[in-house]
Amino acid sequence: MSRKDLSILISLALAWGASFLFMRIASPEFGPVFTTELRVTLAAAALLLYALLTRRKLGILKHWKSFLILGALNAALPFTLICMAELHLNASLAAILNATTPMFTALAAWGTLGEKPGWSRIIGLIIGMTGVAVLVGWSPVPLEGRVLLSVIFSLGAALAYGFGGLYASRMGRGLEPLSLAIGQQLGASVVLLPLAVIFVPREMPSSAAILSVIGLALLCTSVAYLLYFRLIRSVGAVKTVSVTFLVPVFGILWGVLLLDEPVYVNTVVGLVIILLSVTLVNRPNRPKGGSLTETQKQAGR
Repeated sequence: MSRKDLSILISLALAWGASFLFMRIASPEFGPVFTTELRVTLAAAALLLYALLTRRKLGILKHWKSFLILGALNAALPFTLICMAELHLNASLAAILNATTPMFTALAAWGTLGEKPGWSRIIGLIIGMTGVAVLVGWSPVPLEGRVLLSVIFSLGAALAYGFGGLYASRMGRGLEPLSLAIGQQLGASVVLLPLAVIFVPREMPSSAAILSVIGLALLCTSVAYLLYFRLIRSVGAVKTVSVTFLVPVFGILWGVLLLDEPVYVNTVVGLVIILLSVTLVNRPNRPKGGSLTETQKQAGR
């Protein structure tokens, strides 16, 4: 990986790590649903402007039904669930729990594609669940019902990303990456619109919450997706998976620096265990034909 690609990888991890900080600030004031609606709508608008300025052909309308499904699975549902979780979880914990996405991608592939996991992947899944137990169970934070429910929301978001990534790998063949990014955000915006109208904030949010939504849309979604697809084209999907290891680290860093969130022993131990499981789940397991499986291509989402 060249220095330029490495800098793009780190920038992507910084942006996605910051998303947990922004959601932690915005969701209590805007509400989870309205925060996500603003995020995907503003992101779609920014990406559409970019496509217009660069004169890119998109062909989104031809696949509008598929983009509604993709937007629901890969943006609307997981973004909203994470926002719901961060009403009661700190940004650091939410970022670490989201690192379980490759595990759930493997499970989704097993359930939908019949892609049987090897022993390393099975062990990785078991280790990953152990990491979640350490992260949540061995904590000074009281395990109240709302906290446990928030953990379930975070894991549900990771599961949604797993199914969303697999769906994107099937429907995205022949489509430009920019078209996928824009179509996904537009689909999510349309899916969430009826609920967003119901959950409009009753009071004017603070300037910090407004800036957080703008950061979510422009930095963590629009710019991040452009970096993500640029990196995939440059170094391939497998090496891009390494961003999975960096996102929770930067998520913790942003939480500590800007929200004064404490870091407990269980936070570090749980993070290490989960990242070990991600290593095993993402371990290349080439079939006879020599090409990587769809799970390995999508595990870094």
